[in-house]
Amino acid sequence: MKRTNVGMDPSSVPDQDLVALVSDGDSDALDQIYRRHARPVYSLVLHIVRDPTMAEDVTQEVFLKLWRQSDAYNPERGALGSWLLSVAHNRAIDLLRRRRVREEYPLPEEHAFNSMVADVADPSDAAGSAEVAASVRRALQQIPESQRQAIEMAFFQGKTHVEISEELGEPLGTAKTRIRLGMRKLRALLLADGVEI
Repeated sequence: MKRTNVGMDPSSVPDQDLVALVSDGDSDALDQIYRRHARPVYSLVLHIVRDPTMAEDVTQEVFLKLWRQSDAYNPERGALGSWLLSVAHNRAIDLLRRRRVREEYPLPEEHAFNSMVADVADPSDAAGSAEVAASVRRALQQIPESQRQAIEMAFFQGKTHVEISEELGEPLGTAKTRIRLGMRKLRALLLADGVEI
């Protein structure tokens, strides 16, 4: 690991530049990224796995992936924070599936995106995250209930398409279509609201 002392304030360096430094083995850059993004990542994972120790482990795995495979992040496809949350979500769902730890719980109207922003340290980060959370809540309310339910089951509860199909009592193709159409509508609504995903 190399540490860089270039005399600049690391908090003013954009995420994309920090990732480039991480690619060069700069552990200070990774520390700065961790300080910026660890809380939302941990909050999302905790909401999914419902276990603080497991959430801490998954959060560490997310940042370890960035350290080892920083080239996996493509800034042209979205913000670093979104990429980290996506990696976190996938790791958390994989963990649920591996351990078959499932909880049957209804998702309240104010679901994971509230907990994701609840503990953000930097007020400017909190403001940005709160705006994204509000946009996601608004967009979810605008898609049909059947599509929203299928998306929430897949994304927040880690259910497979087959499990969603069985729980909803619908053919597998119908469940897949609901998720696909709902995600398209959700993406379009978020983009119209200025949220890049």
